[in-house]
Amino acid sequence: MKRLVILGGGESGVGTALLGKARGYDVFVSDKSEIKKKYKDVLLNNEIEFEDRQHTESKILSADIVMKSPGIPDKVALVKQIREAGIKVVSEIEFASIYTDATLVAITGSNGKTTTATLTHHLLTQELDVGLAGNIGDSFAKQVLEENHNNYVLEVSSFQLDDIYEFQPKVAILTNITPDHLDRYDYKFENYIASKFRIVENQTEDDYFIYDADDEVISEWLENIQIQSKKLPFSLNKIIEEGAYYKDNTIIITIDNNQIIMPTDNITLEGKHNIKNAMAASTVAHLLKIRKQTIRESLENFQGVEHRLEHVLKINKVQYINDSKATNVNATYFALESMDAPTVWIVGGVDKGNDYKELFPFVNEKVKAIICLGVDNEKLFKAFGNMVDVIIETQYMSEAVKIAYKVADAGDNVLLSPACASFDLFENYEDRGRQFKNAVRNL
Repeated sequence: MKRLVILGGGESGVGTALLGKARGYDVFVSDKSEIKKKYKDVLLNNEIEFEDRQHTESKILSADIVMKSPGIPDKVALVKQIREAGIKVVSEIEFASIYTDATLVAITGSNGKTTTATLTHHLLTQELDVGLAGNIGDSFAKQVLEENHNNYVLEVSSFQLDDIYEFQPKVAILTNITPDHLDRYDYKFENYIASKFRIVENQTEDDYFIYDADDEVISEWLENIQIQSKKLPFSLNKIIEEGAYYKDNTIIITIDNNQIIMPTDNITLEGKHNIKNAMAASTVAHLLKIRKQTIRESLENFQGVEHRLEHVLKINKVQYINDSKATNVNATYFALESMDAPTVWIVGGVDKGNDYKELFPFVNEKVKAIICLGVDNEKLFKAFGNMVDVIIETQYMSEAVKIAYKVADAGDNVLLSPACASFDLFENYEDRGRQFKNAVRNL
């Protein structure tokens, strides 16, 4: 019996444990932190051996294969030992994909992954049997075991792509590439780019690669590598013969001489970046033979993603917008770009080596006040202190929202778009977004 050891007892770890056990592996789960009660209960009920708050080396190094949670960096001593012992280390998407014949649509990119994945799922689910997994929702491995969908839309991070060998999506989407998570890639941007491009490395000429043709990083990389799959770029600026482009408020998609034209006047998602997300998702839907009418209607009734430019409430004619999911500068760039009124901007958190220069034009043009919400706000004061009349710092979400309420006038926006990770004052970006919404509702 082959031994499967799983590092990390969260959603992907426990899902992989269940699938591994069902496929005849001897399974052991090990987590350095405490495993949440809901996951412990699943492991106990399924008689899967586990440990938490420790890693027992002898039990781990006896593995034939290790599935490690994407949150664990390769730099960790234990991971180095596993690799030195010649034990194969895989990610959940690699392990689960072996046990399904479903059509896989995999989506990666620095920004727009979640919106594009959720929107693609929304478009496909009208006419096909399709699961949504990866970095989002229920574990992919668990769904392969329990639901066995014919299609999956997978939101895939670079960390998950680092540990693939044979993972081969029928359709791969790369939304964009901007510097992010460089702390995991030896602060070398090219290592991070290479990681994202692993999404196409096992594709053949029967597969498809959908990508942003306006993204210089992607275009340059494509000039220097050979990929087997059929390219279907999308663009806001160029006319694309095979793929999708945007002109006169319409999206035009052409695949094998089959063209569909979609007006965008009634799309619920706002901002240019969401036109791109809509082009990517609609291209997948067109590829998988979803009817034109269905695509159009689905784009018009899609509600968007929580914590992503989410309109919370309007109070005294001031619109409060939750964009807590903007954990890097590029995401905040899109948020500020889409603001159409004077904006009170709540920003800050754990800085990942951010360069705020690209935000300067928008801050000068649209932002009337800045509220810094982080433990260390010095860099924000240096970057933006001279651009706005009001710049204030606080450590509390409730206080940030109260300050915003005082500073904002009728017709303004109050935007939470942190451009930083959330771990200094909050559990995660969801916690940060929920605290913002609660504070707004309590005004």
